[in-house]
Amino acid sequence: MPEALLKNVQEMLNEEKWTRATISNYSTNQFKELDILLKEARDARAYDELKQLCDEHLVHTKNSIIALYLSGMIALSRQLIDDSAMVNLATIFVDNHKWSIVKYLCERILDYGESKFALRTLAECYKNDNEEASIYDIWERLVKVDYEEADLAKALGEYYEKQAKIEEAVDYYKKALHRYINKALFTNVREIWAKLIEYNKDDIDFFLHVQKKIAKNINKDKAVLLLNDVYIYCKEKSDIDTAINICKIILQYDERDEPARKEITECFRLKYAGHSQLEEYIRISNLTQKYRNVHEAITDFEKHIAFDKGNFVFHRTWGIGRIAEVKGDKIIIDFAKKRDHSMDLKMAVNALQTISKNHIWVLKATQKKEKLHDRVKEDPVWALKTVIRSFNNTCDIKHMKAELVPSILSSGEWTTWSGKAREVLKVDPSFGVSPDNIDIFTVRDRPISIEEKLYNEFKAERNFFERVVTIRSYVSQKDVELDSEYFTEMFAYFSAYLRTKGQITEYVVASYLLVKDLVVRYPHLGAGLSLNFIEIFESIEDVASLFLSLKDAKLKEEFLHHIQLFVPDWPEIYVKLFPFALSASIIASLKKEGYEDKLIAMTQYCFENYRDHREIRDAVIWILKNLEDESWFKKTGLTMERKLIVLIHILNITYREIENHRDTTENRKINKQVYALLFKGNVLNIFIDDADPDTITRIYTLIEDVKDLDPADKLNLRNRILQKHPAFKFIGDTEKTIVSRGLLVTMSKFEEKQRELAHIMDVEVPLNSKEIGYALSLGDLRENAEYKAAKEKQDLLNSAAAKLKDEIERAQLFDPSTINLNRASFGTKVLLTNESTGENEEYTILGPWESDPDNRIISYLSPLGGAILNKKVGEKFSFSINDEKVSYAVKEITAVSF
Repeated sequence: MPEALLKNVQEMLNEEKWTRATISNYSTNQFKELDILLKEARDARAYDELKQLCDEHLVHTKNSIIALYLSGMIALSRQLIDDSAMVNLATIFVDNHKWSIVKYLCERILDYGESKFALRTLAECYKNDNEEASIYDIWERLVKVDYEEADLAKALGEYYEKQAKIEEAVDYYKKALHRYINKALFTNVREIWAKLIEYNKDDIDFFLHVQKKIAKNINKDKAVLLLNDVYIYCKEKSDIDTAINICKIILQYDERDEPARKEITECFRLKYAGHSQLEEYIRISNLTQKYRNVHEAITDFEKHIAFDKGNFVFHRTWGIGRIAEVKGDKIIIDFAKKRDHSMDLKMAVNALQTISKNHIWVLKATQKKEKLHDRVKEDPVWALKTVIRSFNNTCDIKHMKAELVPSILSSGEWTTWSGKAREVLKVDPSFGVSPDNIDIFTVRDRPISIEEKLYNEFKAERNFFERVVTIRSYVSQKDVELDSEYFTEMFAYFSAYLRTKGQITEYVVASYLLVKDLVVRYPHLGAGLSLNFIEIFESIEDVASLFLSLKDAKLKEEFLHHIQLFVPDWPEIYVKLFPFALSASIIASLKKEGYEDKLIAMTQYCFENYRDHREIRDAVIWILKNLEDESWFKKTGLTMERKLIVLIHILNITYREIENHRDTTENRKINKQVYALLFKGNVLNIFIDDADPDTITRIYTLIEDVKDLDPADKLNLRNRILQKHPAFKFIGDTEKTIVSRGLLVTMSKFEEKQRELAHIMDVEVPLNSKEIGYALSLGDLRENAEYKAAKEKQDLLNSAAAKLKDEIERAQLFDPSTINLNRASFGTKVLLTNESTGENEEYTILGPWESDPDNRIISYLSPLGGAILNKKVGEKFSFSINDEKVSYAVKEITAVSF
């Protein structure tokens, strides 16, 4: 079937060439017939061969109508970015005024997604046919895909304005404004600005946002000129706070702008009209005097104006206070423990922090804790706004926690509450983020759209891969507008990486994968971009390192998928990448394509070279967890003993790496997984139960050599061996009575000390840290009893923890199976006869941790314990107590029951 089809096309191409068919002979019907041929080629899976045939024909016959159409349509159906064949074809018929064919070709291009060329050309067709209504529809589509098209956006705004559809008109005027700003065409900008002031004057945030772009792209003087229009409107509607903010922006651009200085002074007079000291504070701040720096004057005035009767202040020692009275240059303040305190105004401005009545500190000082607690829990939106506004409208989660825990919420309540709060901060349009730091939250005076919120987060985010997440979230919004300035700027950030020359970094690869994904969904985004994965891949110096640098799971999967699609030797690359990727898709692809031999070789390689790289050790664990049940795995020849030996070696290697502070976090993770496989998964015990003595010796010797392994685990394994193999003899066993180093302890006491240390570190130390933090918040440390007490407790806890850690590190677990009743030793009960009185005395010999003299349990390190140690039945010895010498005879030695 494909051969016949290709032969037919070759004949058509030859006939076209030989007969030199003229353009006038073509009609839309002939292209419809070619569409039928394309369908046959698709069904026969002959697209690649057909495109190759046409492309080869175009090399020497560049204007072949048939070849251009077939090659161009196949490229479009494959979502390839190169649409040059269809563009050339349509241009041929435009030049010959064959508008019906041009229209058909444009519509076929648009069947596969929006195209700026097709839309512009189609608009020209409608213009020739006098179809005005259709032209506006095409213009709307064109404005959405051509982010530089400003004139058509303006024309659409005027079109809808005439129809009294003001909302649609404003939308297009905004697009036109942004695009004229980008082109630095101020005359057009001012014309559109006036339209928006007329129809959209309440969208103050929009104007304040746009003026920044005008100042940057055109100049600051032009921004000031337009800001004056917004200022006049705000003042007329008594939005004094916004009017003051606009004056401050103007003065930032030009601090010598006298009209702006006069206007901000007038606005201050309007805002603080009822303030008892208004004119005095204007005077002493020199706000109206030209010789004083205007920014210093504004700051000085705003500091002073906050001091009025009834306002709250904060002092670092005396805490929250309320201004009771202002008398000239004297202020009377009521603090909780210092009422009627008098201060000079100058001193107050420098020593006190003015705070609003809704400040979280004021609320904590003036409201009952129970009432505040309930409101914070029940209304997280109110609580978030209160805390954020309390600190100059900028606050991060860590600061919020410090303000709420433990003074209002407990640690447990915070965990639940903070989860809800994070969700509110994420979706509530009343909250935004700082443009300089994604972790700093702000409260918006006017709610913003989720698209603008995401755009602001994108701008504030400094991490490349977090920006990837943000643009994905933006695109996932319902009815998202990809022609908005927000998306345009975000998309441009990534597409710029594709235009850079030089080394291929993880950012270039990530941008390619992201942009390619977006272009597949929205083809018009690909205009002007060259996307070729093979060229990018061949320029990567270290594929494994680059893969690890892709800090996004979806991008990593896309990278692997593209390697399989476009790189001929992808199986070899997959095998090399596997230890770094640990991806199930790699295994699935190799298996599906019949590369089991490579899977076997890859697994064997990992088990042979695990000592060389941490990533390979990680791969060994992944393989054992996920692939042991695969049918091909049995062909690797890996015995259970071999797998256990490798795991024990990895355990030992990771302990050493952790001790040497190399890749500590990653090695702890591997260590934890290996430990779980060996000891918690019962794999080791099951193997030991059925193993022969030589195998047990090899395995146990390896375990014994892992010096940082918990002695309890070694002891448990030893007991398991003796339980299942009672006759087994351990290499090097001797009559042990006491270890030469460390502290001999029982298992129960060892676990008890571990629990005691954990309680100090996990419960008491964090609680003490909170006590210190609370004490610090009380102010002056010189007279702060709470702080001193908390620091003393901290010293005690640190001392106790250090002592416990030292003892636990020195502890050596006692193995009950090693008790030797030939001599008195650790773990034995010794019956003595006091030869002076003839009475019998029984002592249990254990360690310092277990010592209980009242019950005759003594430490082997005590004087009496040391005297008894190593004595045999019938042996006599003397011991001095309080200068009195007592003679004993050993009558009986028995084992302690553990």
